[in-house]
Amino acid sequence: MKKIISYIFSSLFIFTLASAEIGVNVGISGNLGAFTATGSETEADEKNKEDAVAAAGWGSIFIEKTLGDRFTIGIDYVPSALESETSETARRDKTTTDAQTVQTNKVQVDFTDLTTVYVALNLTDALYVKAGALSVDVETNETLGTGSQYGNTNLDGSVIGIGFNNNYDNGMFVRIEGNYMDFDGASLTSSTNSANKISIDDLQGVSAKLSLGKSF
Repeated sequence: MKKIISYIFSSLFIFTLASAEIGVNVGISGNLGAFTATGSETEADEKNKEDAVAAAGWGSIFIEKTLGDRFTIGIDYVPSALESETSETARRDKTTTDAQTVQTNKVQVDFTDLTTVYVALNLTDALYVKAGALSVDVETNETLGTGSQYGNTNLDGSVIGIGFNNNYDNGMFVRIEGNYMDFDGASLTSSTNSANKISIDDLQGVSAKLSLGKSF
């Protein structure tokens, strides 16, 4: 995925530099967001469920092609990983009448290669709305007392947003944008015990975005 995204950006950027006034925008963005999700782990007949809330900040790069005065298509890519905090839980398992063992579970998740493909519609010269599709790789890093091990997966989702764009005479522009993101759920089965599963559901969030770019 990283090689494909890098090729797309490098090819479009080289094409942009070699052309004049072709209706291409390139830029960088800073994002702040808040997310909620529900995670659960099933071990045999026992299921543990937990809701989580997290805040994050990240940077991204984007390139767009304008289609007339109203429409724009684009792709936005986050080159760095969004790392969750480590969640730690301890569970007591009764082994005999008088003895118990404590199993400590630690889980941390990295969200990588967050990519958004979108279409924007200019309502006025400055105000626009957008909608698009999201894709992100999910890398699980866990140390589980149960001995379970889980692989990685991919989440798809959708985004809608609204923003304000201010253009300058030299081709530079500044944008302020708000977005709502909603991801599909995913489930993983342990590679060491098929009875153990974890799932991520109801992952959604809102973000504020500040962008600086150049039109060609």
